[in-house]
Amino acid sequence: MNKILVVDDEEMMLMMAERILSRKYEVITATTGEEAIKIFENERPDMVLSDLMMPEMDGYELHRILQEKSEETVPIMFMTADESDESETKGFELGAADYIRKPFRPDVLLRRIGNIIDHLDKIHGLEAAASTDPLTKLLNKSASQEKIGEMIKKSSGALLMLDLDSFKLVNDLYGHGMGDKILILFAELIKKVIRENDLAGRMGGDEFVAFLEKISDENVLKSKTAFLNEQLLISAKNLLGEDMEIPLGTSIGAVFVPDEGRDFQKLYEKADKALYEVKQHGKHGISIFGANQAKKTSMVEGISQIRMILGERNIESGAYFVEFEIFKQIYRFLVRLTENYKLGLIFMQFTLPEMKFSEEFKEKVINSLRKSDCVTQNGKKFLVLLPKATEKDSESIRDRIFSRLDKNLAIRIEFEQETIN
Repeated sequence: MNKILVVDDEEMMLMMAERILSRKYEVITATTGEEAIKIFENERPDMVLSDLMMPEMDGYELHRILQEKSEETVPIMFMTADESDESETKGFELGAADYIRKPFRPDVLLRRIGNIIDHLDKIHGLEAAASTDPLTKLLNKSASQEKIGEMIKKSSGALLMLDLDSFKLVNDLYGHGMGDKILILFAELIKKVIRENDLAGRMGGDEFVAFLEKISDENVLKSKTAFLNEQLLISAKNLLGEDMEIPLGTSIGAVFVPDEGRDFQKLYEKADKALYEVKQHGKHGISIFGANQAKKTSMVEGISQIRMILGERNIESGAYFVEFEIFKQIYRFLVRLTENYKLGLIFMQFTLPEMKFSEEFKEKVINSLRKSDCVTQNGKKFLVLLPKATEKDSESIRDRIFSRLDKNLAIRIEFEQETIN
């Protein structure tokens, strides 16, 4: 219900205005300008209905003072028994929303007040739309920077940068529509861990920000982080199915205000550095920026969750295809195993005549090998590792690959093989 402050030095007029307006609005009253200023600061009404001619402080002066004390425009409607056009003109020049003469009819007063309130609601609606992320209904990026920036200039607390771990897999495996649902779900969880006076927004993609006012306890932040990680996984499985194996969670970088300053951009950069620490140490946790940052990093430690983070999801049939740099690390590791445990490792190299055949050949190779085999591409060369394989195994695999190719292409491919003992 909208709140209206009515100011008049005549008790009878106050009673009349209150009786008329209280049918639709919450009404508070004052008999002097000084009293009205104090009530305005405490109650923050949506608009003011004020008598123009009052002793000590008239309506013009009251409007000027209220406007100085408020960051937003104060809608004020003047009422007066003065019949002259001069007072009405002056009122509008000073920014009055409307003007009504005493005595007034109840229906006219209600209609004029209603017009002002409707106009305010439209303005507030447009402001909200301009500052809200349409998907999550949190603050958007610009509004987050502005509103949180204003808040940290005058208040203490913790600035958090929140990132959704493994979110890209949701889009890749389930589609962007389901990805949007996960973002909405995460936004709702953020709302649950912040209070009414705190602020939260979406900076873009799967990156969020929040400011928790007057929070300086690391344990409170750790508890909120644990709640978000636990509930996000539970809610995601309810949405995607119990067989969902994506290690969804959140990594959080935090910085305390004013310990590390009051400039939003600088604080955000520090929170980002703290977030990087979490990402480097297993994700699903929180790191607080500061001198003892290493000690302030709290991670999810359960071995099953760590295995979920490390593990491969939605394993497809065929060989394990990796980038060349990763292939080098796998090669070195398998060579060590072979030297110590006589693993039986065979190394193959296929060289194509032209790059245009690479996609076709890649598909044939992957689907001709075992899940335990590893493949990479380096230019026109395809390299294959066959662990625990014999010469007979390699012969069978090579024949299978060539049999699936066009005969002319198979003849032109160069092939080499070595057994590593």
